[in-house]
Amino acid sequence: MGSLSKLLKKQDALLVIGAAASVCSWILLSRSSKKSRQKMKEMQYVINQKQSGGSEKIRLDGRFFAQLKHLLGVVIPSPFSCEFGFLVLVAATLVSRSMCDIWIIQNSTAIESAIIGANYELFRKNLGRFLTAMPIMSVVNNLLKYGLDELKLRFRTRLTNYLYEQYFKGFTYYKINNLDNRIANPDQLLTADVDKFCSSVADLYSNISKPLLDIVIYVQRLTAAIGAQGPGLMILYLIMSGMFLTYLRRPAGKLTAAEQKLEGEFRYVNSRVITNSEEIAFYQGNIKEKLTTLSAFDKLVDHLRKFLQFRFSMGFIDNVVAKYFATVIGFTVVSRPFLDKTNPLARKSHSERLEDYYKSGRMLVKLAEAIGRLVLAGREMTRLAGYTARVTELSQVLKELNAGKYQRTMVSDATDVAGNKISRKIPLIPGSGKMITQDRIIKFEHVPLVTPNGDVLIEDMSFEVHSGMNVLVCGPNGCGKSSLFRILGELWPIFGGTLTKPEKGKLFYIPQRPYMTLGTLRDQIIYPHTESLMRHCGKKDADLIHFLNCVELGYIAEREGGLDAVADWMDVLSGGEKQRIAMARLFYHCPQFAILDECTSAVSVDVEGKLYAYCRDVGITLFTVSHRKSLWVHHEFCLHMDGRGSYEFKKIDGDTIEFGS
Repeated sequence: MGSLSKLLKKQDALLVIGAAASVCSWILLSRSSKKSRQKMKEMQYVINQKQSGGSEKIRLDGRFFAQLKHLLGVVIPSPFSCEFGFLVLVAATLVSRSMCDIWIIQNSTAIESAIIGANYELFRKNLGRFLTAMPIMSVVNNLLKYGLDELKLRFRTRLTNYLYEQYFKGFTYYKINNLDNRIANPDQLLTADVDKFCSSVADLYSNISKPLLDIVIYVQRLTAAIGAQGPGLMILYLIMSGMFLTYLRRPAGKLTAAEQKLEGEFRYVNSRVITNSEEIAFYQGNIKEKLTTLSAFDKLVDHLRKFLQFRFSMGFIDNVVAKYFATVIGFTVVSRPFLDKTNPLARKSHSERLEDYYKSGRMLVKLAEAIGRLVLAGREMTRLAGYTARVTELSQVLKELNAGKYQRTMVSDATDVAGNKISRKIPLIPGSGKMITQDRIIKFEHVPLVTPNGDVLIEDMSFEVHSGMNVLVCGPNGCGKSSLFRILGELWPIFGGTLTKPEKGKLFYIPQRPYMTLGTLRDQIIYPHTESLMRHCGKKDADLIHFLNCVELGYIAEREGGLDAVADWMDVLSGGEKQRIAMARLFYHCPQFAILDECTSAVSVDVEGKLYAYCRDVGITLFTVSHRKSLWVHHEFCLHMDGRGSYEFKKIDGDTIEFGS
């Protein structure tokens, strides 16, 4: 007795030490969280953040299940799809695994009974059966893992293809980043959030279907062994504890969505540094950018620590409710028929009662574990609600942008570039203008030049350009030159009037810093065509070499190893070479109209003259933004914007045109 009391005292001391350690850990977490928040106050905020009071609540309600149903319809398109087949495979392996668990319980009990009864033959027989069954059970377990991993991969493939189909439809990829301000980091949503959503759905399918299947099987077996009262009490406990824990876990969905949002913001801040590294280096802005980046990181860490504390609290309650207390109830339930003297089980021999207890007890423990897993699955359900809300928001925004709807913070009062209020009889409504498709003409009829957020650059613009009428567009910075071309290229909506223009493929745009795609030298010239499309259009490699010679880049093919050479063309080519590659691209496509936005600023004047002369020879009508007086000779008309809301469209006559500063 003395040794037993000492052992109990030691156990009590360990429990006290464990409790003290838990309290100390909680205090340290709270202090570190306070330090992080204090550090946050000392640093600037980086990206737009909605007020917490206006944030949308994420719960396991009808809206969540409707969103989940829609996304499941995307990843499982039909009962005849491969995804549905893998669902059936996983279900079949889950059934097989449950039957294996029951067989193991029965076989293990028989082995232990043989050991206790000193029956060597029975021991050897049951052990041999276990050795024979091991390969089968191993196949079942690994087949289940393979089915779940393949299901996650197929779900991600379906959902990614579905979202990218909308993302790259028309100019949606441009609009979501430049016109609509509901989603700050679509790259995070399209990659990390989609992956986590698909993994969460597949895991939840396994974590719910397996316990449900176990509950059905073990309830049936236990009802036959110890009566229906025991399993009934366990099911009642499942319902009560599930409702209680689901209520406590409500913040988890919102915290999950906020975590993904902050992860996306942190990635965005880092990508800005990479994209603008040269400008930052010239300004020696490394200290400022470090503060900005660490500010975004500290916001993420502060939220993760808050989420960690929430999971710590919920983990404590989950263990008590879904694990330990469920075990107490399990012991209480399984003991009733054995302690009841009137029950037939109590009148059996000691060895028979021991064997029945082992079987019933282990099955009841398995039932309790299944109930605990089902209760804890609610925790994953709340996280899934956060991923579902994020992915659904992206899908909805993409659909609305494809339908011509976007949401953006508009200026409260329409003003011109000089800051003067503009009073209009007709309100500015995005997309209210009319667009007519017609070859060999560009015509603006009372079209206002308005930015997507409602800034009016020119209230009413009207001019007409036919093929062969090269136009020089000039004016100070911010006067609306780029805005004009964005409207012309259908990147921005029309707020009124009528715009007549050729279809998109007959209007080509070349910026000052041309885009070089990933791929071969051939791909740079024919972009956005593919090689197969180039062949289909009747063009040959000899034509591409001719275009390179026209822009005086014939040596590039020889230097880099031919048109099939692959390189990082943004780094391999100089600024002037990239601009001339873009002109070769223009010659390849040979559109009706071309917008040249300072696209020859790094090209010598003599080569520039040859490029413009070639455009005239092949019938490409030009809209050119440039301040070089050497280009006047290549244009017949001038569109001049003064930067104060006025413009003038007139014929170039000698040296009478004055450029804005």
